[in-house]
Amino acid sequence: MSLTFNTKTYTADGFGSDAVAYIGAAKTASTKDDLSLRRQRPKQTEAFSGLSRTSAKMTRTLTLTGAKTPTGDAILSVDVAVPVGYAGADVDALLNDMGALLSSASFKAHVKAQQINF
Repeated sequence: MSLTFNTKTYTADGFGSDAVAYIGAAKTASTKDDLSLRRQRPKQTEAFSGLSRTSAKMTRTLTLTGAKTPTGDAILSVDVAVPVGYAGADVDALLNDMGALLSSASFKAHVKAQQINF
């Protein structure tokens, strides 16, 4: 089983009951190119149907310039919690908006320059 996006393919490397670990083409003994997907089932209460939780985490080893070490790991993680009973179109809109934010110039400035005021 594999995932392909942005012309990169990640191949399943480990399976758990609620998690799958993937490795990318750049993975070596000393270089990380990892992706993990996890889920957590909803926990109901008497008054609430619960939240369905999922997450994705990507870790890549980067070559560094002007740092004390020649390489370092960059980590990006996304956590999603949606209430039980959601409409698929609402989640699609939420994910589309977040995807647009992540690829926007403003968010790139937020990450690269740690800028938070636009």
